[in-house]
Amino acid sequence: MSLSALQKERYKYQPKLPPVLRQQLDAIEVKLGEPTQSVANQEELKALFPNTYGQPVAHIVSGKNPAAQRPLTVGVILSGGQAPGGHNVIAGLFDGLKKGHSESRLLGFLGGPIGLINGKYVEITAEMMDRYRNTGGFDIIGSGRDKIETQEQLDKVVAVCQQIGLDGVVIIGGDDSNTNAAVLAEYFKKIGSSTQVVGCPKTIDGDLKNAHIETSFGFDTACKTYSELIGNICRDALSAKKYWHFIKLMGRSASHIALECALQTQPNICLIGEEVAEKKLTLNQIVEAVAEVISRRAEKGLNFGVALIPEGLIEFIPEVGSLIARLSDVLAHDAEGPAEFDKISGLEGQLTWLKGHLPPENFAVFESLPTEIQKQLLLDRDSHGNVQVSLIETEKLIVEMVKRKLKVWAQEGRYKGKFSALTHFFGYEGRCAFPSNFDADYCYSLGYTAYVLFRNGLTGYLSSVRNTHRSADEWTCGGIPITMMMNIEQRHGKPKPVIRKALVDLGGKPFKTFAANREAWAVETAYLFPGAIQYYGPSEVCDQPTRTLILEQEG
Repeated sequence: MSLSALQKERYKYQPKLPPVLRQQLDAIEVKLGEPTQSVANQEELKALFPNTYGQPVAHIVSGKNPAAQRPLTVGVILSGGQAPGGHNVIAGLFDGLKKGHSESRLLGFLGGPIGLINGKYVEITAEMMDRYRNTGGFDIIGSGRDKIETQEQLDKVVAVCQQIGLDGVVIIGGDDSNTNAAVLAEYFKKIGSSTQVVGCPKTIDGDLKNAHIETSFGFDTACKTYSELIGNICRDALSAKKYWHFIKLMGRSASHIALECALQTQPNICLIGEEVAEKKLTLNQIVEAVAEVISRRAEKGLNFGVALIPEGLIEFIPEVGSLIARLSDVLAHDAEGPAEFDKISGLEGQLTWLKGHLPPENFAVFESLPTEIQKQLLLDRDSHGNVQVSLIETEKLIVEMVKRKLKVWAQEGRYKGKFSALTHFFGYEGRCAFPSNFDADYCYSLGYTAYVLFRNGLTGYLSSVRNTHRSADEWTCGGIPITMMMNIEQRHGKPKPVIRKALVDLGGKPFKTFAANREAWAVETAYLFPGAIQYYGPSEVCDQPTRTLILEQEG
C-alpha cells in the first residue's frame, strides 16, 4: 500500500500522556471521592439506575495497585458520527491492555453497537493497530447509530459477552451513545454480570462537556479544519471585494463550532443559536441584523464579507422552531394526515392542505419562507415523517431573505450597495481529518485512562482527562459517573434519561469575548488566517487547544 509522506510520519508520532499514566501500572491506583448525584431529576434517575447511580468521581493517582495482573478481554465500539481521534482512543486502550498483560485481547465490534448485538467482531492486533495510529476516520472497525435498548437487544448482548468472556466494553460516542453505555452498565449490574462498561466523550459539535469533561474529542481538529477553510474564504473575499460568503457550520443542537471558528477567524457576522433563543429573536429580526451589517459596510465601500451560521440556527428561532415541531406532528407517520398529504402533488395543493391543519400563526411563518425552504420542510422527512432540520439550507434561507430586505431598503433609499452572495456548508470536511496533536494526545490518553478504569473494576463511567488547556505534562485523569451528567428529557413524546447537552454559555468567557469584539469585526475588516493544522514545529504552534477551551479553563 502506497502512503503519503504525512501518513508515514503520523504513524510514527508518539502521543503524549499525563504524567501519572507514564508510570508502571503497579504504581497507579484509583482514589474515589464522595457520592455524586445527577444534574437534575435525582429521584427519577436513582429509581432508573439503582445499581450505578451516585457513584463517586474517580481520580487516577500514584500509589500501589494490588489488582491481579490477569489478562483482560475488552471490546470497543465506535458509535455515531465520525470524529478525528477515534483511532487513537483505540490505540491508547490497546497499548494499556498490552502493557498490563501481553495476553490481553482487544476486540473491535463491527459497525457500531449492532456489532455487539450480533457478536460480529475482529481482534485488533498490533499490526492492525499500527496501520491506524494518529489517523482520522472510524474505518478501523466502522461505526453505527444503533442503540441497545430493548430487552431482546440486551439479552443478545449478554449472551455475546458471556460467550466471548468479555471483561469490559468501551463505547466511544456522544451524549446518546454514552447514555446507552449507562443503560448497559446498569443492566450488567442488575443481572450480576461482571462485564464493565466505560465510555469516551466524542463529538465534533462540542456539546458533551461539563465541569469534569472539559471537551469532547474531535472538536479541536474539526474547528481548526473549518477555520482554515473560513480563513481562505476571508482572504478571497478581501481579494475579490465583491462577494458576501454565508457559511453554514456543523452544530445541530449547539453553536460551539460557530463560536470557536469566529474566535479563530473574526468574521463580519456570526449568529449564535443560543443567543437567538435567549433573546427570542424572530426570523425577521435576524435578517434585519444581518442586513444592517451589510448596509453599514456598503456605506464604507465594502460590498463583501463573511458570515457564519450554525447548522441548528433555524430550530433556535422561536417561531420557526414551533413551526418545525408542529409540522413534524401533523406529518408524522402515526398521525392521521400524512397518507392523504403524500398523495398531493404540487406545492400549491400542499399549502392548501397545510392551511387547514396548521395553527394560523404556524402557517403564516411557513408562508413567509422562500419556496425552496418550504419544499425542504415538506419533502426532506425521515422514516418517521419528521422534518430533517440538518438538511434545511439555512444559509440560503438567510441569503434569500436578506436580498428581499435590501431590495426594500434600496427602494426606500436606505441602501445603496451591491449584494452578491455565495453559500457554503462545511460539515463532512472536518469529521475525518488527521487529528491535531491535541486530539491525538487527548484521545490516546482517554483510551489509556479507560483501560486503567477497567483494571480497577469501575463501570458506568466516562473516561476523563483534565487540565487540558495546559501542556500534557500537567494533565490529570480519572473517571466520571455517567449518571452524574444525566437528566430526564422528552424524546419522541416520552420521558427518557439522557446526558444533558452542553449549550453555549452566554455568560461564559468564550461568548463574552466574541460579543465584546463582534461590533468591531462587523464593520472593520479584521480577518485572521489560521492556515492549515500544523503537526510539526514549536509547541505553541502545534499543540495549542481551541480558544474556547483556553478561555473556559483560564477564566
